[in-house]
Amino acid sequence: MDGTQLQKLANEYATGLPEVTIEHRVNPNWETYKVGGRVFLLMTDMPGHQVVTVKADPDEAVALREQYKEITGGYHMDKRHWITAAGGPGLHESLVQQLVIDSYQLVVDKVPTSRRPVHEVPERDRLSTQPAP
Repeated sequence: MDGTQLQKLANEYATGLPEVTIEHRVNPNWETYKVGGRVFLLMTDMPGHQVVTVKADPDEAVALREQYKEITGGYHMDKRHWITAAGGPGLHESLVQQLVIDSYQLVVDKVPTSRRPVHEVPERDRLSTQPAP
């Protein structure tokens, strides 16, 4: 999966979630996805490649960075709580979907109840760090 496909998929999954807003920041060039006024996903073009940055559970973030060479500590973010994915052969569609949903849910869980989305994301298992079959 290349960087363009990665960003396209992340955008599709993010915009399909309840009450997501998108802001475009010009300098630096970032697409910022929010829920309840809080960021859960960022997209930008780094020199030479396109990336997606999402919030992640710290333990899962470590496992993902160890398993996928395309996943690193969050670009310009807290490396413990954020990860950045770049295009590459190790990424697959179901992983991108789960990264976006997990990030969204981590942020929703911290949004005050009065600002949380009315529609919940369906329950799911913890993110598997195993490659798709």
